[in-house]
Amino acid sequence: MTEMYESMGISREVADFSEEILEGLKSRFEKIDERAEYNQLKVIKAMQDARVSAECFETSSGYGYNDRGRDTLEEVYANIFHTEAALVRPQITCGTHALALALSANLRPGDELLSVSGKPYDTLEEVIGIRPSRGSLAEYGVTYAQVDLLPDGSFDFDGIRQAIRPQTRMIEIQRSKGYQTRPTLSVAQIGEAISFIKSIRPDILCMVDNCYGEFVECTEPGEVGADMVVGSLIKNPGGGLAPAGGYIAGTLSCIEQCAFRLTSPGLGREVGANFGVMQSFYQGLFLAPTVTAAALKGAIFAANLYERLGFPVVPDGKEERHDIIQAIEFGTPEGLIAFCEGIQAAAPVDSYVTPEPWAMPGYDSDVIMAAGAFVQGSSIELSADGPLKPPYAAYFQGGLTWPHAKLGIMKSAQRLYEKGLIKIPQC
Repeated sequence: MTEMYESMGISREVADFSEEILEGLKSRFEKIDERAEYNQLKVIKAMQDARVSAECFETSSGYGYNDRGRDTLEEVYANIFHTEAALVRPQITCGTHALALALSANLRPGDELLSVSGKPYDTLEEVIGIRPSRGSLAEYGVTYAQVDLLPDGSFDFDGIRQAIRPQTRMIEIQRSKGYQTRPTLSVAQIGEAISFIKSIRPDILCMVDNCYGEFVECTEPGEVGADMVVGSLIKNPGGGLAPAGGYIAGTLSCIEQCAFRLTSPGLGREVGANFGVMQSFYQGLFLAPTVTAAALKGAIFAANLYERLGFPVVPDGKEERHDIIQAIEFGTPEGLIAFCEGIQAAAPVDSYVTPEPWAMPGYDSDVIMAAGAFVQGSSIELSADGPLKPPYAAYFQGGLTWPHAKLGIMKSAQRLYEKGLIKIPQC
């Protein structure tokens, strides 16, 4: 094994240091495997209850009328997320698109969107109109308000109570941290916030951005009262096999609104060809619990290794996990860039490419991204990215298998070591 790692460019110093870190994580990894087993059984049961059959994998085209595979998959998602209905479509291009769809379908001119988890992810700023953009909610007369989380990362319930106004129609809760170094919100915390909001105004819709959080816990936001749970199929629930797509699970009323916005008024969920991706959608969902477990192990390994090297990490090495993202603050652009170079060098695809910062659409600063993926932009696959601005934090996630996630972290440390940006502690 030592020789194999050496052939992959890992020095003895980095390899020995990594193994020392991993020795202390065995019992924690066992707990992750137990949770993955529970979620695997949950997925299998949902598929069995929906009577998934080989016919569900057949291709539909054109209007997609009577697409059994599509309709059955949406029943499976509703069962898993404990909601009345779901919309799971290849026509939803990404997580941002799924969120924009959920917002625009259920908000009307004069309504207000209130974020109670602070600033939303960068790409939503133009959707909402925080940063002016053509077609934003602001252009259609939807206003926006925000309540930041408290310094400890918990909800500001007093602030939420004061921010709710007669025109408040929807609450947005972002589970994951985005490009921030705040804690990720647990399903229990989200449920507490939803209960509090509903006690003030039961008619307010609560939407949860669930990206990166699926199958990390044994429960999902639909079980704690969310009206809509939104995510991307090229993250956790696609299991690395879904080539595109997004999902929205929620109340029947909300999902029908989303379907009418995605297709057309009067058509809704009845149309939408599957283009031959059904088998990948089903099989990816089947694999998702174990793939997510692999990514979680990689995140925990990264946190413990880089914490030992003296870098601030969020979450820290011992915290409970609520998503697959690991933030590491390097404090310098050189550290962030070297980390991403190492992740790219560990990829099975485009490993020879050197990632460089660039002005990526939807972001307010240059961003560096490392992703040698089978599916373009898939962040359940081994990947890392970060904006070129203080605190120069890398956001690491993914790894379809634990050995690949492990190699990625080791390669990142190796790159920093070779550039003189870290010193390896003596084992």
